[in-house]
Order: sequence, then structure tokens, then C-alpha cells
Amino acid sequence: MTEAAHHVTVWPTVHSIPVSAVTDDGPPGHLRPPKPQDVAGGTGTGRDTTGGAPGGPAPGGTTTGPATGVGTAWAKPAATDAGAGARANPAAEFGFSGDPGQHGVPSDDMLHAQRTWDASLATNRLDALGVTAERRRVETAPITTTVGLLVDGRPTRVREVLQSFLDHTDAHILALDLGDVDGAGAVVREFAGRDPERVTAWHVAEKPAWRGGTATWGACRAKLLRLDTSEVHVVTDGSVVLDGDAITPLVAAVHDGAVAAGWAGPERAGEEWSPAGPGKVAALGGELMAVRRAAALGTPVEEARDAVELSRALRGELVVPQARLPVRRVPAAD
Repeated sequence: MTEAAHHVTVWPTVHSIPVSAVTDDGPPGHLRPPKPQDVAGGTGTGRDTTGGAPGGPAPGGTTTGPATGVGTAWAKPAATDAGAGARANPAAEFGFSGDPGQHGVPSDDMLHAQRTWDASLATNRLDALGVTAERRRVETAPITTTVGLLVDGRPTRVREVLQSFLDHTDAHILALDLGDVDGAGAVVREFAGRDPERVTAWHVAEKPAWRGGTATWGACRAKLLRLDTSEVHVVTDGSVVLDGDAITPLVAAVHDGAVAAGWAGPERAGEEWSPAGPGKVAALGGELMAVRRAAALGTPVEEARDAVELSRALRGELVVPQARLPVRRVPAAD
């Protein structure tokens, strides 16, 4: 361990950085529990894709016909009385059972599609007004979140990345400077000195393995996870900047039950990689990924070569949010 200028401690290696007693005893304070990876022995989402079970004796002993939609197991058949005057069940003509809590005759695909479309339009209007985004911010505000940034050089880009996270999020930033490559460590020191409540910097003399040193990606990420005490740890490789709050949608997806949520989900087709998502994906990239910290620590993090391998080792649902995130990739201009 050495003391650099301005009393900045520089540790010899990543492994030499001491980690105070950090425990994960007990459930997280604010996160909802993650969704199970497998439901009822299946490997899908847990949704009943067979359309429900057939009808049968309903409560009270009445026998019903087949029910194929969610919430329609005990739906009554549509009225067949063609007599004049008031109709016994006019709602049935429009695909509803007429009973509170029932959701219609599932065979009417057009009506179902119309109701889905109307709900989607309503949600989009709320999104346009910022109502959904604000509600998400309120819901996720109590969830502690830390951005873990590996600094491996390119000081101009590091400055832009750090400033964007400070401008557009409330998350704490935990930066690990690997060997002060190209003077990037000085940029980290500057930000930590200017805003110590938001930025915590750790400096090591060891350089990253992908730049000719010995510090592996897994060892660096494992150290950041153990230095962190938040419920949600945001993995970023410093290749993207934020033009808005891109963290809240990711934390909200994790809060909703995902084990991790990211900006991009790489999908391999032969020798080529292409973006996957939105929705459930098989893996997440390291540009920007929010993960349940306790879940990440439950994997062999040190063995992971990158964020894709870490995400694939997680047990649970990986998602890319439906809404486009205000994130852009920045070139390595240094």
C-alpha cells in the first residue's frame, strides 16, 4: 500500500483492498422477492399457455362448459333466450359473463384484442404525461442503489460517464481505478474529492488483464460487490453515458421480480452477436445492468470473464425494459 499525492491510498492489488464486515443476513429491506426461475416444473414464464383447465363442477355443484381464459373458469354460458322484451344477460352478447369479476368469453378474440389495445393506449398516455415514470421513481426511492464502475483508462470518457451518472441519477458511485491507466485515476480522484457523498474511489496499482495487467474482470467485479452495501448493484463498463434517468427503469424491473435488468441483452446467432429484447432475455451485457447484489454474490463472480457470464450464472429472470432507455454509447476517444 502506498500514499499518493493528496493522501490518496493506492493498494497494490485488487485482492489487497480490505472489505469491512458486510453481511447479507435476512431479506432485503425494500426489494420484493425475485420471481422463481421455474414454475410448476416448467422453464417458461409460469403463465398457463394451455388456456386454463376445462370447466367442471363449479362452486355450488353447477356444471359448466370449457373455460379457456384466465379468470373464466366458472364463467356462465351466454344466454340463448331469443324472446322479446328485456334480455336476461345482454352483456353476454358483447363477450362478458355479466357477473362481477368475470372477464368475458375467451373465444371472442377481437374483443380481447380491443380491450388489450385500449389498455395499452391508456398506459402510453400515462407514459407521455410522465405519470408512470414518476410513480416508478416514488416506488424505487427507498431501494438503495450503487453504480459500480471499473476505470481502465480513457480519462475523457471516464469524465463524461461519471458526470452523466451524477446529473441524471441519485445513485452512489463506487469507482475502482485500475492502475491509473492514461491518467484516468486522476479523474476519479477529482470527482471523489468534489462530491464525496456521491462518489467513492478505490485505487490499485494493478492494471486490468484486458490491458496487459493481472486484474481479472471477475476479481474486480467481486471486489466492487463486496465493497458495496446496497440492495441493487449497477454494473457498467464505462462505455455508455446517460442522457436521462436510465437507472430507475432498471431498478423498477428488479423490484418487480427480475434478478437483473439491463440496457441490452446480447443474443448469439452462430459467430455473430445481436441485441435481444425487450422482455425476457437469456443474458445481459455489461454496458448497464442492475442486479440484486445478494444474488450476484451467490454466484462464482470471480470466475466470470464479463457481465454476460455473470448474468447467465444468476438464478432468476433477466429482462430488458420495454421503454427505450436514455443511454448512448460513447467512443473511446482518448
